[in-house]
Amino acid sequence: MTGSEQPLLVYGERILDYDFGPHHPLTPRRFGPSIDLLRTCGASRIAEPPQADLEEVERLHTAEYVSIVQSIGADPWHPPAAGIGAGDCPPFVGMHEASATVVGGSLLAADAVLRGEAEHAFNPGGGLHHAMAGRAAGFCIYNDVALAVARARDAGHRVLYVDLDVHHGDGTQALFWDDPQVLTLSIHETGASLFPGTGFVSESGGPAAPGTAVNVPLQPYSGDASWLPAVFEIVPALAEAFRPTFLVSQHGCDGHLYDPLAHLRLTTAAYRAATLLLDEIAHRWCDGRWVATGGGGYDAYRVVPRSWSLVWLAQAHLEPPVETPADWRARWAAEAERYGQSPLPDAMIDPDDLAPVEPETVLDANRRTAEKSLRQALQLLGGG
Repeated sequence: MTGSEQPLLVYGERILDYDFGPHHPLTPRRFGPSIDLLRTCGASRIAEPPQADLEEVERLHTAEYVSIVQSIGADPWHPPAAGIGAGDCPPFVGMHEASATVVGGSLLAADAVLRGEAEHAFNPGGGLHHAMAGRAAGFCIYNDVALAVARARDAGHRVLYVDLDVHHGDGTQALFWDDPQVLTLSIHETGASLFPGTGFVSESGGPAAPGTAVNVPLQPYSGDASWLPAVFEIVPALAEAFRPTFLVSQHGCDGHLYDPLAHLRLTTAAYRAATLLLDEIAHRWCDGRWVATGGGGYDAYRVVPRSWSLVWLAQAHLEPPVETPADWRARWAAEAERYGQSPLPDAMIDPDDLAPVEPETVLDANRRTAEKSLRQALQLLGGG
């Protein structure tokens, strides 16, 4: 595969400026081992993310909120405001510029696909799906992935947004709540046990767009055996009902068994299968148009590099290597051990027995939830 035929990978060192500090879970350290592994897998068509301008950010965010972000980024001692302060979204110097660069990366990806310069594009530093129109939340200042959706929607597309993060994609859902041209699907751990406490089946879209918000809240300790069937049952059925012309996806890998912040027990085998399905959806319904982003993922060495590489490999229509490269493991082993995330896996796809077997009660509960969610969405989308 030549460089011009590859999916576009969006990455540049300025993305490292999106940094809440050395003790924050969302660490820029994840980029070192991840981009290294992506390059080892063959990624060579890489574009530097630009900083989005104010007009682009304010397509979905209020001018007042953007001004607050700018003020706090210029003076981190600014009083807490709009969700920025001690906790999930602590202030840092240059917050606006760094956040706007994440946005710029996702818009660059969307524009490349819209112009036909790339069939697929991937911005691993994006996927900040919790940010609202006027408020930061959950490590997210600006909602870059929603802005990519808006870019495609403004170009006249019907956009299917699929969110695989362990946390509900609440910001993206809210920003398109009443837009019949955008369908947001989020498959996540139930809000009854995890931030942000939303994403229930009853959340189904606004009065002008019934059925265009679809949520599949899964039980804690769910694994591949119930997560994958939900993905495979719901995504193709929604695509057939909604008939999108552009696909945007968020690939948070914080549902993995190793992740320290949530309770699902997924493996990279599930991520591989789900991403291959999204590739099929893109080609069947969207003439290949597909923008993928990263998202959550707090095991920066054992999980994030393999998850991001599997997204790119699916977009490149390449088989993943059986083993992670020995020289890659050697380069990052000491750092992974220093941060308590070792040993680095020697297999790209996790073994079948990595995670415990799911209890029947969990399997049954998740099956009922997925069926209920899909049935409701199809009824509402069909006007029934």
